[in-house]
Amino acid sequence: MWMYLGLLAALFLGLHNLCKKHAVQGNEVFPVLLGTISSGFLFIAAFYVFAVFYPDYALEKGYNFQNISWQTHGFIFIKSAIMASSWILAYQALKHLPITIVTPIRSAGPFFTFIGAIVIYKESPNLYQWIGFFLIIFSVLLYSQIGKKEGINFKRNKWIFAIIGATFLGASSGLYDKFLIQNLQLNPQTLQFWFCLYTMLILLVILTITWFPYAKKRKAFKFRWSIIAVGILLQAADYFYFKALQDPEALIMLLSAIKRSQILIAVVIGGLVFKEKNKRKKLIPLIGIMIGVFLILYSN
Repeated sequence: MWMYLGLLAALFLGLHNLCKKHAVQGNEVFPVLLGTISSGFLFIAAFYVFAVFYPDYALEKGYNFQNISWQTHGFIFIKSAIMASSWILAYQALKHLPITIVTPIRSAGPFFTFIGAIVIYKESPNLYQWIGFFLIIFSVLLYSQIGKKEGINFKRNKWIFAIIGATFLGASSGLYDKFLIQNLQLNPQTLQFWFCLYTMLILLVILTITWFPYAKKRKAFKFRWSIIAVGILLQAADYFYFKALQDPEALIMLLSAIKRSQILIAVVIGGLVFKEKNKRKKLIPLIGIMIGVFLILYSN
């Protein structure tokens, strides 16, 4: 069941990435990020308010919110700091790079998670999973060669380093999620609520320094419907992902790989919507990534 929940998370993440590309095009990145987090928070906060006034009904339907200690709040704040840093780097990169380049690099996330799962959680892959792992790495390297044809030098372009940094931080957060869900016994909605709240506070501090004082930057910001859509789609994806992690048998390295199937939506539909170059050539490494994911998933 946790694998199917992971696929649902991937579906919502793929749609989330398409809306995110629309939201940041020609727009100020930080207020877009704050807008997406805020809309996601308001979405989950509606359930929180309902649970406060109708606790028995919420408990019956399975979306009650837990009372947690200050120490647990501290652990959630650490996740917020990690993901705020990851999103800032990712949004900046997405603004300056094609989605068909950004998404495949983000697909490197399972590599870091894969290694962390082995070292930290002692998860042990079999031979076919190792083959899938290296096939995905090779496919991502192939994407970098295609990227050069679009005028993107992977060694000199700072936005490439930004998206690699965002990917590493995102993978670290994924490993941390398993600790929060399984070790601290947090349910998905409790983690989502406080995580969004703390991330909003972090972004507000950043915007107070970098955006709010500058009238020219404020005027350059364009509100779009996709900002709200990004927030809601991300909350839906996170819910199914955290729900999958609640299963004691869930392997974080496999779940991380399953989430990468979002790349189908980003490369195929995104390439058509945003009319980016070399779509056919990008299908070759895309197939490589999907075979790698398949080997990781179905080799048990």
